[in-house]
Amino acid sequence: MKTSEPQTPAGTAKLSAQVKELREKAGLTQAMLAKRSGVGLRFVRDLEQGKPTVRVDKVNQVLALFGYRLAAIKEQHEAAA
Repeated sequence: MKTSEPQTPAGTAKLSAQVKELREKAGLTQAMLAKRSGVGLRFVRDLEQGKPTVRVDKVNQVLALFGYRLAAIKEQHEAAA
């Protein structure tokens, strides 16, 4: 029986990498980031590992520490002629 690992959406992987990079540039450990942003250490680990089911409100708590916020942008489609 063949098994495969779950696929991480590209956007999630990019966000995870950016959070880790911001944390490292700030000289913070995962535990320090969790404490300063008011989330649990497990959440920070899940976020940096690209878990696709993290809560957006908690992601924004982490990002706020660095002056960022996750937001949805509506796509605009051209009308068919």
